[in-house]
Amino acid sequence: MIIKPMIRNNICLNCHPAGCAVSVQRQIEYAKKNLTKVEGKTPKLALVIGCSTGYGLASRISAAFGYGAVTVGVSFEKEPNERQTGTPGFHNNAAFDREAEKAGLVSVTLNGDAFSDEIKAEICESVKKAAAKAGIPAKIDLVVYSLASPVRTDPKTKVMYKSVIKPIGASFSGKTLNMMDGTFIIAEAKPAEEDEILNTVKVMGGEDWELWIDALDGAGLLSPQTRAIAYTYIGPELSWAIYKNGTIGKAKEDLERACREINKKYTAQKKMNGAWVSVNKAVVTRSSAVIPIIPFYIACLFKVMKDMGLHEGCIEQIVRLYRDCLYSAEGSVPVDSENRIRIDDWEMRDDVQKAVNEKMKIVTPENVFTETDIAGFKHDFLEAHGFDIEGVNYDTDIILV
Repeated sequence: MIIKPMIRNNICLNCHPAGCAVSVQRQIEYAKKNLTKVEGKTPKLALVIGCSTGYGLASRISAAFGYGAVTVGVSFEKEPNERQTGTPGFHNNAAFDREAEKAGLVSVTLNGDAFSDEIKAEICESVKKAAAKAGIPAKIDLVVYSLASPVRTDPKTKVMYKSVIKPIGASFSGKTLNMMDGTFIIAEAKPAEEDEILNTVKVMGGEDWELWIDALDGAGLLSPQTRAIAYTYIGPELSWAIYKNGTIGKAKEDLERACREINKKYTAQKKMNGAWVSVNKAVVTRSSAVIPIIPFYIACLFKVMKDMGLHEGCIEQIVRLYRDCLYSAEGSVPVDSENRIRIDDWEMRDDVQKAVNEKMKIVTPENVFTETDIAGFKHDFLEAHGFDIEGVNYDTDIILV
């Protein structure tokens, strides 16, 4: 099969296995060059919940190839068949495991619903087995919670909840950008109903993160060295109506609530070292491409940050998170007044935001390709699915199964 990208409304419906593998390899090389194992300080055993794409994949790559850690990962992926390519995450996970084996690193990857009690139990057993294989204690040093799912089934009630991306209290209208052809449309969203807000918090909030920490503690896998991290985004005020002050923002508020509860229950009792929420930079992901106004903002942001020499993708962000924050030479973890790690600091610099705001005012359909980095946005979007990667022959027949 010759695989070309199939894109509908800023959603890519397929992926390229060979391209996914090359992308993983390049992230591995970056982590190896920019992280250094420090005995007694950097993690030996890491669990990544939501390990297959974006920040989760970068987190696992950095722990394994930057620090030499044993890694256990879980994500819910669709496998390929004779007619469909499966999800990018499936091929990313496969590429990661192949490269880990070549490097002599122990890795275990599970494909399943991370919200379920069954997968939590299976992961706990997998962690113990992976530690035994590596000859290290079955005590997790790092827990990364990076799940991104539109639905969640409550493990106790078996009720399925669906998240929505909507404003709260008033309708939203904003200019958004089609990255494939550079055209603009006005995206509109009606305000969320109360049950939609609650459902989004149930799916994307912090309840499941708490359940994971409880499960790991119950299995005896936590230690006073355990550090836990989850990811969020705040962004500029222009996006707050649809993001920070919308349904997603409510879910992220609950994630921070969960972080406080985990610290109260475990860190204060010296059962673990600490839990943090890291506020990360805007990057191109499979979800950010469809949030109203965000593609336009990101295209302008990338142009400004690249011109200033400040641009980072997922792997660069996570390497900086590990090197300068979680495992810094000083030992302490720098946080803001809300106890959050801020690796969105470059994005939110006053000079960066001022330049982005000015640029968004002058961009038109006629100058969009010169005044924004729509090309970079499009490339990152395609790369997340294994396409548009230098060195990959996209005219080669691919056997999916």
